[in-house]
Amino acid sequence: MPETAIGTVEGPGSPGAHSPKGWVSRLRHPLALSWRQYRLERRMFWRNPSAAFFNFALPLLFLAGAGAALSGNQHQLDRLVPMIAGMSVMSTTFTALAYNIVFLRERGVLKRIRGTPLPGISYFGGVAANAVTNTALQITIIELSGRAFFGIGWPVHWASLVVFVLVGVVCFAALGVAFAHAIPNFESTAAYVNAVFLPVVAISFYVFDSHSAPGFLRTIAEALPLKPLIDGLSSAMVAGSGLGSHLDQLAVIALWGVFGVYLAVRGFSWEARRT
Repeated sequence: MPETAIGTVEGPGSPGAHSPKGWVSRLRHPLALSWRQYRLERRMFWRNPSAAFFNFALPLLFLAGAGAALSGNQHQLDRLVPMIAGMSVMSTTFTALAYNIVFLRERGVLKRIRGTPLPGISYFGGVAANAVTNTALQITIIELSGRAFFGIGWPVHWASLVVFVLVGVVCFAALGVAFAHAIPNFESTAAYVNAVFLPVVAISFYVFDSHSAPGFLRTIAEALPLKPLIDGLSSAMVAGSGLGSHLDQLAVIALWGVFGVYLAVRGFSWEARRT
């Protein structure tokens, strides 16, 4: 069967698929199935040049362009790197999963996966691990680029960096899956996603980088998850303040994550919508 349908698990029509021993063996090992699904997700990701570009090359282009414009201004460069890192977390999770879930749902792939012995938790475990891997790679590339080209030092608080990245990944991944429920078809995905992604990035960047931002705009940015994530990344990567001084920001991201998980689970559908 095609890889995109059910991953590496035998489908109903495959030899041995109806063997009780084979089915029980697979169902008893959800972690092993998650690992196999994760490996499939990695192969599919690298076979999609546009996905690789938007996940890795595009943030680096933003970093290179803005870094060249701010050359010589170390204070602004110190602020630029965590801003791009925060945007990368959102793009590899919220944006990527919203696109992928809608595509797989509307093309009937999720429905076919649901009809196989692959447990749902194993499927989404592989998908989530893929998102974490992409985020970790992006943060690493951005950190190395910042150090090599813009004089940014190594993160001061590694534990704080890891915590904020992990909580940010869970938050934006859950929100991406939840937001996919509101998108009626794949053709309108770009419009729906950009209508959320671009304003959130613009407001968060502006408030983070400006001390003269209007109060109401600052309140909005602080209530959204991206600005607190950038604050946490900045403290770990540049400012040198520990996790304890940014617990309020961490709480905001965590609350959005809980809200996202609730909506993602409550509204999830394996089947395409009928029009």
